[in-house]
Amino acid sequence: MHWDGFTAMEADVRGMVTDPRWAELPLPVRAQAMADRVLVTPEGACWVFGAHGRWYRFDAAEGTWHLSAPPSHPEARAAARPARPAPGVPRVLLPSGPDCVGDRGSTQAFVGPDVPHEIVDGVRELLSTLRELRQVDFPLGDGPFRELFAEEVASTVAVVWGTIMWCAYAPAFDGNEALLSMFGEFLARPLPGDDWVRWLPGVGLADLADLYGERMSAGAAVAGLRLSGLMGQTARVLRADERFRPRAEAVLAMVAPELPWPREDVWRTWLARVPPRLAGMTLGEHSPGEHFRHTLYDLVEALTFTAERGADPRSVAVALLAADVAAVAPGVVESLYPWMDPQQRHAFYVALADERHPLRACWPRDGELPEPLRPPDRHTGAALLGTAYAAGLAWCRLTGTPLPPRGFPVASAVSRLLVHERDDPVPGAVADAADGYADGGTRRAGARTTATWLYHN
Repeated sequence: MHWDGFTAMEADVRGMVTDPRWAELPLPVRAQAMADRVLVTPEGACWVFGAHGRWYRFDAAEGTWHLSAPPSHPEARAAARPARPAPGVPRVLLPSGPDCVGDRGSTQAFVGPDVPHEIVDGVRELLSTLRELRQVDFPLGDGPFRELFAEEVASTVAVVWGTIMWCAYAPAFDGNEALLSMFGEFLARPLPGDDWVRWLPGVGLADLADLYGERMSAGAAVAGLRLSGLMGQTARVLRADERFRPRAEAVLAMVAPELPWPREDVWRTWLARVPPRLAGMTLGEHSPGEHFRHTLYDLVEALTFTAERGADPRSVAVALLAADVAAVAPGVVESLYPWMDPQQRHAFYVALADERHPLRACWPRDGELPEPLRPPDRHTGAALLGTAYAAGLAWCRLTGTPLPPRGFPVASAVSRLLVHERDDPVPGAVADAADGYADGGTRRAGARTTATWLYHN
């Protein structure tokens, strides 16, 4: 067994900052304790394990620290040693303690490993209790739910759907996923995607807060509490799957029934209730740029397997990001530069500017992922799909770019490796009971439905 300086130092920092006495130490003492735990690798790079339970790399030229996934090569990790002297660690990077032990769950998407049957059954049972509720008592409002659901659908259904989407790390689902098809009778149009995968945009917490807040402002407190209660019920069902669990726990903290009912500024009130150990789950709500950085970190970690094949996962991640940006929205490149460290910016630039650069070999060709980047197993592939899609959602949100309805090139290429390894059977030729909807007709809420209409655009 080789010495791994990064693993050892991470364990040391976690043990130190989770000690109850850590929060009571004066700020200069905590800063010095972290500086004593800075690592240096043979090429002279300094690293510290800090806020949010993540690694940061020091850029000597700029004199600043940058969020950066640590080296993956065993040799580099084994050669890490305490830095003497070490650069100072700024206050913003000092871990609070709970943020270092928070549950990050899984970064897998929902292609390959399917949603467990008990979750599907739990959500189906919830929906069965909502069919008789009237839209006049639970209006959809003018937000994104109005565009997604049929005219007469009540916001109770939208809240269940929205909670599922908000809790999902990366809402890319099998087209055959039962968790989606059960909503077919309520939807106003087919879900975005291709023949095999539904590329869903997710839901913002503000959209859920608006549904609740509208009822409270209208004096319909009972209806408002029913909506927040449904968020909690849905979250309790979802937390059995680690791809939902951390955000589901955050939802439960936000809508805890014993807390006062927020009537104004609901979004901020809910966010303030999220405990520090889950703060990373709501980063995208108030800091899209920082959220993008963290999804890029996740993508690097999902590519760790490429280190064994002689590649640098950090460079590969930026090359894949460049492939997506070049295909979807090349005009936003300069908007992403400020959110990258100098190494990432350079790799991103050359991958986009030089067709002959080796990083271009990472780009998908004819919808296929290059052989060296093919994940070794289904679970690794699901994590690569999830992180690639989450990064795409993050940079689109950061730059105001509309989502591509058929997915990003990288995520689409990864999905091709997984669609034939699903847990559930592919449906046969089933008669479509969508009342002509797939061909442009109007869907009636409550109409008999099958999953097959979801496959068509």
